[in-house]
Amino acid sequence: MDSETTAAPLIAPPGLAGVIVADTTIGDVRGTEGFFHYRQYDATRLARERSFEEVWHLLIRGELPDAGQLQAWQELTARVATVPEDVAAALLAVMRASGGDDPLVTLRTALSAYGSLVGDRPLWDSDESTKEAAAIGSAAVVPWLVATADALARGVQPRRPRPELGHVGNYLWLVTGAEPAPEQVAALTRYLILTIDHGFNNSTFTARTVASTGADLTACLVAGIGSLSGPLHGGAPSRALDALDQIGSADRAAQWARDQLASGNRVMGFGHAVYRGTDPRSELLKETAIGLGGPTAELAVRVEEEVVRVLTETKPDRVLRANVEYYAGVVMQACGIPREMFTPTFACSRVVGWTAHVLEQSGDRKIIRPSSRYVGPEVDRDAAPV
Repeated sequence: MDSETTAAPLIAPPGLAGVIVADTTIGDVRGTEGFFHYRQYDATRLARERSFEEVWHLLIRGELPDAGQLQAWQELTARVATVPEDVAAALLAVMRASGGDDPLVTLRTALSAYGSLVGDRPLWDSDESTKEAAAIGSAAVVPWLVATADALARGVQPRRPRPELGHVGNYLWLVTGAEPAPEQVAALTRYLILTIDHGFNNSTFTARTVASTGADLTACLVAGIGSLSGPLHGGAPSRALDALDQIGSADRAAQWARDQLASGNRVMGFGHAVYRGTDPRSELLKETAIGLGGPTAELAVRVEEEVVRVLTETKPDRVLRANVEYYAGVVMQACGIPREMFTPTFACSRVVGWTAHVLEQSGDRKIIRPSSRYVGPEVDRDAAPV
């Protein structure tokens, strides 16, 4: 008898914590070490030393580009980021009709429309070059879609891309309408590189699950955006900054943290599902925030010290430190990005990781289909429905 058909099904822990569901060459998060990487490179070092376009090339093509490859890649991504006039007009009409004031919600609709307008085909029926072209094109237009959704929500004229500013500089221009300062481009580049990918997080796993069905690439990305819209995933940067506003001054931080814990609330910006100590992304963003300066950065540093002290006293069995969301909002605000655009900005980086994972998953032509455990009323096969 086939042992595979008779073996008892495995029961996974809540949230699939610690369960390995696939092999990947894209990267990994080593939570107990406080370390994560893209391909074979330390991700925080990439954020310090490389451009967004170089890391994008690394995730999609599997290697850091040399000078010639980088120039060709920059030209390619800049070209596909500029949406043709007829497609842009149709997308504007779709976004205006959606009537939403949440750019992330509008992005879901607009990206789905974009896939239809450019003839995105099912992954199952596409060759490798077609899939890669769709991945690059979709990730390239997301910054424009996000910025345009925000402009329409605020009742202002959407801006056209300026590819000569580079991927990150162009995004800042699209959102703020101002010529970005070099230190702002450098700071946002760090943030975007740090958040391109992070293991099998919820949105990445969601995108890969849809990819396993052979659906078109855009459908996978829209599913990822839906996951990212949840406050436990992509919504924390603005909530962490909201908390700083509530606290107001460092001398109130300890009591605020105690009140949050006593009320059973999460202390937004602290703790992580994988890291059991320092979040390396938070450390680099803290350094970046301090470099940008300003009263919010100063407050964030002092509040972090007080909150960590309270968490250590209250939960001595757990090591709870600031996570990536805590300083992300401080950095983005210093770069001129409004609070409602924090999670959409996160989407602009994570979409690159999603596309890399979707391309990888599409090579395994087996659908992801786990089992469940029924825990409802006892089944009586002979009972008639009431």
